[in-house]
Amino acid sequence: MTLQEFQKILNHIRQLKCETQTLEIKKALDGAPSRLYDTLSSFSNQDDGGIIIFGIDESNQYQETGVYDAQDLQKKISEQCKEMEPAVRPLLSAFEVGGKVFVTAEIPGLDLSRRPCFYKGKGRLKGSYIRVGDSDEMMTEYEIYSYEAYRERHQDDIRIVGRALPSLMDQTAISNYLNILKKERTNFSRLSEQEILALTNLTHQGQYTLAAVMMFCDYPQSFFPQLCMTAVRIPGTIVGETGTDGERFLDNRRLEGNIRTMFDEAMMFVQANMKIKTIINPQTGHREDKTEYPINAVREAILNALAHRDYSRHSEGMPIQILMFANRMEIHNPGGLYGRLRIDQLGKIQPDTRNPVIVSLMEALHLSENRYSGIPTIRREMQAAGLPAPEFVDERGHFIVRFWNSPEKSTQEIAPPGELDTDDLSELERDLLRFCQTPRTRQEIAAYLNLATPWYAITHHVRPLIERGLIKLAIPEKPGSPRQTYQAVPGA
Repeated sequence: MTLQEFQKILNHIRQLKCETQTLEIKKALDGAPSRLYDTLSSFSNQDDGGIIIFGIDESNQYQETGVYDAQDLQKKISEQCKEMEPAVRPLLSAFEVGGKVFVTAEIPGLDLSRRPCFYKGKGRLKGSYIRVGDSDEMMTEYEIYSYEAYRERHQDDIRIVGRALPSLMDQTAISNYLNILKKERTNFSRLSEQEILALTNLTHQGQYTLAAVMMFCDYPQSFFPQLCMTAVRIPGTIVGETGTDGERFLDNRRLEGNIRTMFDEAMMFVQANMKIKTIINPQTGHREDKTEYPINAVREAILNALAHRDYSRHSEGMPIQILMFANRMEIHNPGGLYGRLRIDQLGKIQPDTRNPVIVSLMEALHLSENRYSGIPTIRREMQAAGLPAPEFVDERGHFIVRFWNSPEKSTQEIAPPGELDTDDLSELERDLLRFCQTPRTRQEIAAYLNLATPWYAITHHVRPLIERGLIKLAIPEKPGSPRQTYQAVPGA
């Protein structure tokens, strides 16, 4: 960093008085900050890295204090960087501005294959952080697993499902699939059915895999209850808003079965709940029906969700969600973008494939093309319908496709509900709310859920209920306090 670049950042801080996704501010007037590990980790775990500036007091209106000793501070920063795994290699610089000395540490983003970067003193599960806005938040176990799954090329769609006996599988559908392969791929024509099943990863060591179960079992939910879809039509623009008769949902369904069945039922649900208007084609003079959302765009979005959701053990408890609001439709998919793909690259480059066997199955059965044309098709269909461009949102372990049904979209209407919504809670979530009628500690909740790791219990079971306003913290200003307890809100 040059002096001119530093002065530009300093002016930015003077004007906005805030930290950002890639900027952290530390005082360092009375000594070196003793805990940089969280920020070192979070900056290392994002593509753009980040910059830490020492010599500004954030707690005192961003007063420029300078640092106590630039040389010693850089030494202490380097020591903390060596406590990270892998070790962080910062670019350290010192600048004098207005008679005060400042130190900067530029933290490079690690390659995806080397993440997560974590503090060795806490270990990988408790010492890995991610940057969210201007704060450093501990990574969930799922986020850590996602890096491992990509690095080691885990294929969760071919893990064995030991209870999937041949009698529980649709053998006619499997035979039809094998006949398709023999007809389209001549090298399979001389092989036995068992050999083809093994070569196409539908079986492993003589047992059916998850991909086979999800495609050829009539009821995969017998093994994986939440590998399904939930679909609701909501009368307003936020969850919890009621209709004229007090109803929270105009339609509410659980869609189960194999991938083909869930796809068919999801399309029927959307079509049954879409508004349809009749227009006169100015070229032909014929009356035509125009659906609220382009059918082809919806089709591609649902197929993508079924093909690319995360089927790992970490997310097998989360269904795909279809939410139809008055002004938009959203498809929520467990599992964020996979591998190196970024939101701005969707539909422009060939992505890594999370579930290659399931994708190949869907292609062979003519459910999808597997030519990476889904996103361009969605964009093109929405534009042709005169609707806003679709929105793709990659959240922490969660991917959302959003369609607006009017040229005028209102993103401010996507707000947390003002009233409690418990209609779609699982039995486990309801049990947990009952248990938390009395304030509970992390350890008590983990023991109740029969989980060894309190952090996992809070992240995967309690936090979603906190975000929905169903559980409150006793010490909300200090979420990580060791004295923290969790209690269900009245009425939950």
